[in-house]
Amino acid sequence: MVNLDELALATILLAVLAVLGGGTVTAAVLHLADQADNGTVDAARKILRGGAWIGAMERAAIFGTLVAGWPEGLAVVLALKGLGRFAELSQHQNVAERFLIGSFASVLWAAGCAALVIGLGGGF
Repeated sequence: MVNLDELALATILLAVLAVLGGGTVTAAVLHLADQADNGTVDAARKILRGGAWIGAMERAAIFGTLVAGWPEGLAVVLALKGLGRFAELSQHQNVAERFLIGSFASVLWAAGCAALVIGLGGGF
């Protein structure tokens, strides 16, 4: 069993890893997915501006809701993100795949970090 001080430190470190490390992981996954079509990549980057900031806030919210014991918050975060990007995605079908791949990688990373905290005995 982990004592409270160690658990608090682990939670803080994993929260930082979820938010900051998730950007690197998501970029790597997108790089693998983007190798086929550079034209789509350039268009997607122009259309989906602000993705790094949105992704960081998304991962922070997902980590927080899962560690707080409110997994329904994951659905709220994803719904808000989808609604916020709806106009861009509906007007530019070629960027929807990149949006989905990036979102999925980001969510999995944040959820994995939250699962580590919960596995250590943290969370509510």
